[in-house]
Amino acid sequence: MMALSNSSWRQPQPSFFLVGIPGLEESQHWIALPLGVLYFLALVGNVTIIFIIWTDSSLHQPMYLFLVMLAAIDLVLASSTAPKALTVLLAYAHEIGYIVCLTQMFFIHAFSSMESGILVAMALDRYVAICHPLRHSTILHPGIIGRIGMVVLVRGLVLLIPFPILLQNLVFCRATVISHAYCEHMAVVKLACSETTVNRAYGLSVALLVVGLDVLAIGISYALILLAVLKVPGGEARLKAFSTCGSHVCVILIFYILGIFSFLTHRFGHHVPHHVHVLLATLYLLVPPALNPLVYGVKTRQIRQRVLRVFYIKASG
Repeated sequence: MMALSNSSWRQPQPSFFLVGIPGLEESQHWIALPLGVLYFLALVGNVTIIFIIWTDSSLHQPMYLFLVMLAAIDLVLASSTAPKALTVLLAYAHEIGYIVCLTQMFFIHAFSSMESGILVAMALDRYVAICHPLRHSTILHPGIIGRIGMVVLVRGLVLLIPFPILLQNLVFCRATVISHAYCEHMAVVKLACSETTVNRAYGLSVALLVVGLDVLAIGISYALILLAVLKVPGGEARLKAFSTCGSHVCVILIFYILGIFSFLTHRFGHHVPHHVHVLLATLYLLVPPALNPLVYGVKTRQIRQRVLRVFYIKASG
């Protein structure tokens, strides 16, 4: 069988074959419908969030600036996954070029890391807003917010650039069939017949580093918030303090529960049906981008009022 050696980018590389949802090939076109709806909601919702905050100067506050960053990351994350997945499921366009596959893999994992980083920044914003309200705008001024966004971006790029670089050193001597709807790192690594210890170890290290440190930082932020809120006299004041964190907590749970479950089943869930894992891994990349704008739109009064005002103006016109 022909081996795929990645010693030179100039040599033509064989394509990969994306199966889609393994075991459910006969009903994939039906599965594509809810995935398409999720992608549509992600596009419309996140573009709306960015437009409203960008055009309303009263929303140029730390929480909303971080929300713009989250919406932009969600747009890239959903657009890196959904178009190819939908063509696989609907048009049976299973083939994907080698370079395109590595590029898609890099964008998916890099922007997942960035989303995790922005959730940490938003937890920090909630901590400062509740525990140091008088110094909120002083501590998180636009310059600091820009630097935080740059750190999140650079971290995602630096940690994930080795993924495609290390994959170039692998030799693929089996059929390059990926039992997935998109190019996922471990799904590609498992196809190699050369030594993959470095790839597996680095992938596991990055996942533990990003998720472990970010979840720890978010946990510490909310533990300090909880301690501060419990010291506030009066149930109404406590309820108001907790309500300011409600939307962020919902977004955190949606992102990390799906992500951690997908990660664990990929490496240790040998008894989980493969089609269940692939479905959940795909939903992990589409559900948060689709639901985040809805969660913030419902929970955040300023955004909700601005959306209603825009639609009222258009309806009146």
